[in-house]
Amino acid sequence: MGLDDSLFVRYLRWMGLYPASGELTIERMDEDGNPIRRAKYEIWLTEKDKDGNLTERSFRTIETNAQGIATLRTRYGSYKAVEVSVPEPHTLNPEPQEVKAKAVFKGMMQGYFGYSQYFKKDVVQAIKEPIKNTIFINIFSTIAALGITIPLGIYCAVHKGKKFDSSVQALTILGYSIPIFIISLVFMYFFVVKWRIFPLLGSRTPGAIYANAREEFLDKLYHMALPVIVMTFASLGGMTRYVRSSMIEALGTDYIRTARAKGLREKVVIYSHAWRNALLPVITSILGWFLGIFGGSVIIENTFSLNGMGKLYWHGLNGLDFELVLAIQMFYTIVSLLGALLIDLSYGMVDPRVRVDK
Repeated sequence: MGLDDSLFVRYLRWMGLYPASGELTIERMDEDGNPIRRAKYEIWLTEKDKDGNLTERSFRTIETNAQGIATLRTRYGSYKAVEVSVPEPHTLNPEPQEVKAKAVFKGMMQGYFGYSQYFKKDVVQAIKEPIKNTIFINIFSTIAALGITIPLGIYCAVHKGKKFDSSVQALTILGYSIPIFIISLVFMYFFVVKWRIFPLLGSRTPGAIYANAREEFLDKLYHMALPVIVMTFASLGGMTRYVRSSMIEALGTDYIRTARAKGLREKVVIYSHAWRNALLPVITSILGWFLGIFGGSVIIENTFSLNGMGKLYWHGLNGLDFELVLAIQMFYTIVSLLGALLIDLSYGMVDPRVRVDK
C-alpha cells in the first residue's frame, strides 16, 4: 500500500501519522507560481494470494490528467479508482505516533522488528541468512588481517629503514589508497577470469545438496574465499602502519634500553616488553577498524552478489523498507557495543594497571 507515494508520505504512514481515510493535500505549482491541487485516487486490485484465494489490496496514487489514468489502466488492467477524501492537516491526531512508537519499541525489545514490505516476510526471517553470511566473511577477514598485520608491523618496526620495511610501506600506502571496489575487480580478473581458482558470484553452489554440515561449510568457505581475501588485503595497509608506528615508539623508550642493557634476549625485549605496551593504542584503533570492515562489506557483498547484511541494507534503502533498515541499523549498533565491550575487557588482559580487583 502506497508504493507510488513519496518517501515522506510512506514514512508518515508507517509512523501512523497519516489518516486511514485519506491523504494530506499535495500541491504543485504552475508556470505562474499558482498552486494546483492534484487529483487523488485509491486503486483497488483483485489478485490471488499464495493459497490461490482472491484478495483485494489497495494503494493510493496521484495522477493529474487522462494520460496518467491511462497509464494506470495499462499497468494494472481492470481496477476501481475512487477519489478519496482529504482531511485538513489540523485534524490529524498526534496520538497514533505515540502508540506506534511504543509498539515499535516494545517489538524491538521482544525481538520483533516488523514486516518487510520488500521481501514480503517478517524482518527476522529476512535477515536470518544474510546475517550469518556477513558474520562469516567478517570474522574470517578479521582473523586473517590481524594474523598478518601484527607480525608484519612488528617485523617492520624492528627492521626500520631496511629494504623490506621500505617495500612494505610502499605497498601499504598503495593498498590503503585504492578503493575496495577497484581491488575487488582486480582480484576477480586474476582469480576468476584468468586463473579460474574461485567462483565469480554467490555464497554457495546453486542446487547443491549437502550430506553433512562439514560439506556445507567447505562449500561456503570456497565461495566466500575471494571476498575474504579482498577484505583482508584492503585492511592490511592501515593496520600494518599503525602497529609499526606503535612498536617504533615503544622500542625507543627508556625501559627498553634498560632491558637490553641487562642482557635480556631480543625476543623477550620485543614481545614481552615492547609489544605488550605497544598493544594498548593498537587495541583502541581495532574498534574503528573492525566497524570499518563491516561497513566495507556493503560494497563487497554487492560486488560479489553475496546474500549478506550489506546487500540487504542496500535493497532496504532502495525499496524504502523502513522496518528492514531499522533492524539492520540495530544490528550494526549491537556490533559496535560488543566491539567496545571486548576492547575494554582486552585492556585488563594486556595492562594489569586497569584490572579491577575484588
